[in-house]
Amino acid sequence: MSPDWIHFLKPRVGDLRQLANVRRIVLDDGTERGVRALSFSTGGGLDFWVLTDRSMDIGTLSWQGVQIAWQAASGFCAPALLDPERDQGYGFRRGFSGFLVTCGLDHIRQPVDGYPLHGRFPFTPARLTAYGEDWENGEPMLFCEGEVVQSRYGGEALRLKRRIEAPVGGASIRILDTVENLGAGAVAQASLYHFNLGFPVVASGTVMEWNGERILGPIELPDDDGLMPARTWPASTAGEAQCIVRSPANAEMPGMAVSFTFDAATLGHLQVWHDLRQHAGVLSIEPCNSPWPQEENVAPQMLQPGESRHFRLEVAVAGTAPRPFPSAG
Repeated sequence: MSPDWIHFLKPRVGDLRQLANVRRIVLDDGTERGVRALSFSTGGGLDFWVLTDRSMDIGTLSWQGVQIAWQAASGFCAPALLDPERDQGYGFRRGFSGFLVTCGLDHIRQPVDGYPLHGRFPFTPARLTAYGEDWENGEPMLFCEGEVVQSRYGGEALRLKRRIEAPVGGASIRILDTVENLGAGAVAQASLYHFNLGFPVVASGTVMEWNGERILGPIELPDDDGLMPARTWPASTAGEAQCIVRSPANAEMPGMAVSFTFDAATLGHLQVWHDLRQHAGVLSIEPCNSPWPQEENVAPQMLQPGESRHFRLEVAVAGTAPRPFPSAG
C-alpha cells in the first residue's frame, strides 16, 4: 500500500486502526491463562498472534478468515507450566503448538549431552520493547520488537532481538532476528525455525516445492503411515532460498500457496517433518543452520563474545483459502 492511499483513507475513517492494527491481548482460560500476546490484523486478509510470553513466536495464523496454522491439543500453554528437561528431555512436546516455534539458541533437534529437545529457548517470555502501526514512514507497516535472553551463570548467555513486520493491506510477514553472544566465552549457536501448517492447507493433494523442485507430495490426509522422520536439504545458493507449500486446486477452489523465503547465508538448510496421522495433521517447514543428521565433519557454528548473527525470513500467502466446512444450504 502506498502512502498516497493513506491520504485517501484518513478522511474516511475515525481511526486508521479500523483498517489495520496491532492490539495487546492476554489469554485468560485454561493452561493458556496469563499468556501475553499481540493480535495483528493487516487489513489484507492476514491475521495472526505474536505470543510475547512464548519467545515472540507466532500462534494463530488466519488467511481470509480461515485458520491455516497447526495447533496441538495443549494450545498455547503458559511458559510457567513447561519444563524442557521434563520427560527425559522431551518437555518441548508438551508446549509444541502454533505456526512458529523458534528452537535453539545453542542446541536444536534431539536430546543429547544434557541438552533437551530443541534446546532451552522455546517458550521463554520476551521483553516487549515496541509495537504498533507505522503509517508515515515509507511503506505503512504493522510491527513489534522485543528481546529474549537465554542465560545461565557460568554457561551460555545468548540474546535474541526480534522484529516482526507485516505490511498494511498485505499478505506477508517478515521476521528479522539478531542473536548475540553476551557472555565471556565462545558458544555454539544453533537456530531452527519450526513453521507448522495444518488443515485445510495441509490436505490430500498438498505438495511442497524447494527452490522450484517438488520434494514432497501429493500427500494424503489422514495417513496412518504419515509420520515422516526429519530430512534436510542444503540451500545450494548464496542468496535467498524458498520453500512453497501448495494446497490442492479443483473446479470449485483455485488453491492457495504459502511461501517461506529466507537468507541462505545464515540458514543454509531446509528441514521438513510431518505427522499426517489421525488427530495430528501437521506439516513442518524448518529453515535451520545445520544439516540432519549432523555430519561428523561439520563443526558447530560458534559465536565469539560480542559477536552477532542475523536471520531474515519472510512468509507470504497467496490464492484462496480452502474452506474447512461445507457451504451452508
